[in-house]
Formats: sequence, C-alpha cells, structure tokens
Amino acid sequence: MAPIQIHPCLLFLVIVLSPALLSHAKTAPAVADAPSPVAEPLNFTHILEKGEQYKTFLRILKDTQVGAQVVNQLEDSIEGLTVMAPTDNAFNSLKTGTLNKLTNQQQSELVMYHILPKYYSFVTFQTTSNPVPTQATSEDGTCTVNITSGSNQANISTGVDETTITNALYQDFPLAVYSVDKVLLPPDLFGPKSAKSHSSASTKGNTKNNGTSALSPSSDSEDDTNADTKSASGADFKGAHWGSIAGVLFMSILNLL
Repeated sequence: MAPIQIHPCLLFLVIVLSPALLSHAKTAPAVADAPSPVAEPLNFTHILEKGEQYKTFLRILKDTQVGAQVVNQLEDSIEGLTVMAPTDNAFNSLKTGTLNKLTNQQQSELVMYHILPKYYSFVTFQTTSNPVPTQATSEDGTCTVNITSGSNQANISTGVDETTITNALYQDFPLAVYSVDKVLLPPDLFGPKSAKSHSSASTKGNTKNNGTSALSPSSDSEDDTNADTKSASGADFKGAHWGSIAGVLFMSILNLL
C-alpha cells in the first residue's frame, strides 16, 4: 500500500491554523439550554366560561373578588380546592330580588359557601366525614355542608336545601369544578335562626323579665312594710305624746284640790 502524500501547502496551513482553531474552541460560548416552559396559572374562570351557563356565578365571583382569591389559592394550595358552581337556572329559581337584598359581604359568604378548601373527586366524597367545612366556615363551625356519596354522584345538604352532583366540569388536582342545579344556601343567611340563638335570646328575656318581676314585688313589699312601720311608729308616738299631756293635767288638778 502506497503511503499517503500530503501536499506541502496543505501541511503548512494545518500547522499555522491549528493553534487559532484550538483557541477559538476554548473561548467559544456554550450554547444556552432552551428555557423550560413556565406553567401558566390554572384559568379557573375559563372553565366556567366554557360551560356557558354560569354567568351569574361568574359575575358574583368577580364583584366580590372571590374568583381572584381562588386563583391565588390554587397557586400555593397543598390540598387543592373544590368548587360547586350553580347554573344560571339555579339562581333564577331563587325568589325574586334575593341576591339584591344581600350585602357585598353576604354575597361573598354565599360564593365561598360553594367552595370546599380541599380537592374532592367522586371517590374522595365517599370517604369524607361530615360536616364538611367550606371556605365560608367560621371558627365557631358554622357554614358547613353534609355530603353523602355514591360511585358516580354526591348529595350535598346545607340544612336549608340540598342538591346532587353528577357533572364534573373539571377534575384534575388541584382543582375540581362541579355543576349544581341549586344554589347552596348558608343557614345563617337563609335558614331559620338556630335554636341556640332563640334559646339564648329567650333566656336573656326571661332573666330580664324575671329580674324585674322578682325585684319589683320585693321592692313594693319592702316599701309597703316600711310604710306600715312608719305609720305604726307615728301612731305610737302620737299616743304617747297625748298620754303625757293628760297625765300632767291630771296631776295639776289634784294639786289644786
């Protein structure tokens, strides 16, 4: 096999250019890795907008700013959230003017009453314990719901009304959105006053009345007793006074005789 012949000019170029090529390879900047795509916030309201029958619920979410709170919570939530979205027909079935009679704070409570501070699938509903807290639940434990569940549905009761969940608009942790055919009514806004409140008010009223009735007769009796005592004292004093005068007159007459 014949040896490979290298042209002197080519060999010269290789020798001259090699240091420059090596230097460029060392100083050439490394190609930056493509940035990983940033996950967009879960568009909670878009889910309802796609449903096209939750306009009233969306309006209240916006007016009360609860919708923005839900979005913020979803970004940092560990347990997730569950939203029960009433349809427009559900709101239309309420008595005329019901929403308008509520203050902004009460509307906020109404909306938050439809949000559970935990992700619930139909399977999770089967193992939950009642009562179930809502975003409107206060420290004293009011504004909860009771949930009973089957394999593909859940019944939710507020104590004022109840409805059944069968349709999941979205179900992927950290968010579950279910459609409901009734507006869930918080007992403290729409139900009769609790027996405890009635009992407390009644007890206070009775205490006040009993206190008055107990004190008044006692005071009257005391006044009457004092009056009788004063009258008797006055009569005794007058009797003793006239008796003394009569005695003096009688002794004077005897002396004259």
